[in-house]
Amino acid sequence: MTRILIAGGGIAGAVTAIALHEVGHEPVLYEAYHRDAEGVGAFLTLAVNGLDALAPLGLKPLVKNLGFDTPRMSMGLGNGRRLAEFPSGGPLPDGTTSQTVLRSDLYLALRDEAVRRGVPIEYGKRITGAVQDAASVTATFSDGTTATGEVLIGADGLRSAVRQILDPAAPAPRYVPLLNTGGITRDIKLDDQPGVMHMVFGRKAFFAHVVGPDGAVWWFVNVPQPTEPTEAELAAMRGAAWRSRLLELTRRDRTQAAAIIEATENIKEPWPTYDFPSVPVWRRGRIGIIGDAAHATSPASGQGASMAIEDAVTIAKCLRDLPNPADALARFEALRRERVEAVVAQGKRNGDAKAPGPLGRLLRDFFIARALRKPADEDPNRFLWDHRIDWTAPVG
Repeated sequence: MTRILIAGGGIAGAVTAIALHEVGHEPVLYEAYHRDAEGVGAFLTLAVNGLDALAPLGLKPLVKNLGFDTPRMSMGLGNGRRLAEFPSGGPLPDGTTSQTVLRSDLYLALRDEAVRRGVPIEYGKRITGAVQDAASVTATFSDGTTATGEVLIGADGLRSAVRQILDPAAPAPRYVPLLNTGGITRDIKLDDQPGVMHMVFGRKAFFAHVVGPDGAVWWFVNVPQPTEPTEAELAAMRGAAWRSRLLELTRRDRTQAAAIIEATENIKEPWPTYDFPSVPVWRRGRIGIIGDAAHATSPASGQGASMAIEDAVTIAKCLRDLPNPADALARFEALRRERVEAVVAQGKRNGDAKAPGPLGRLLRDFFIARALRKPADEDPNRFLWDHRIDWTAPVG
């Protein structure tokens, strides 16, 4: 049994802890924030590849019970033209489709399940440093405490401290010129079929909504923002000013976007989009990084949570099958780097289509319409959700 320290209690960290516990290791989860994740992010859609990776750990039913099926997507333009409706990357052989779920619900459910299975979690533990020798690694936290284990895994997100520990010269996240926001409202009734994610490339913003089984409308919008906003600029956008800007951006479109925004009492404060084209250093000795710490992708890929889950399952397999931690972390990188960097690149391309200029918008609309007329097996996004991990096969 190997004691493994995991920094970060998000999706990547929690699933990694559960997977490592299942293969006989002794993971300990250290989360920088307090247990209550209420208000963290908005909602996300878990793709079928991520759900399939959860199955060997017995986690798929847990996740499916948190949200609702989102089996199909509809794509359209701001002029009201509907281009196509198609499956959102599934279903799996057992009928499983993509799932839409509140991010905070997913965090709490995974952490509670980790504890139920015997994984200890320590809250308020923000990692600030780590040193290693031939036999162990010791992490230091902001409260002055330390912890020692045989392996340290950094699942501590976009602003990862473990990434900086591994490589002080690590690149900063790349700003993708989009702001994100969203909300949920029950104060508007739509005739849409529940579970169909309606996406619209509007004149000035990208808008998407889906009706849940109870009739509530879940929505998000991506707003072009050419330069990275400062904290002061973000603060100035909040509240009534932000609502007014969203309405201004969507009102000219022949869609339901403006009506949905007007009907939403609580709109999420805007947050900027980032990704990592490539992180040079993923590991040194007994220390490695996974998830957004290693390869944050734009939400436009629809794969952030699923990539975290794939990472968690893969690193657990590597530490299960290879007794030397350095070998296991090296094998993990060899198995994952090419795929995740391809996902990041595709997410960037998808995101760029949401922020063109006037001429670019005309070209975009033309090429999107043409692309959606192609057969499904020519979809450039298909590799995103067709990936599968064989839990029983040794990593070699």
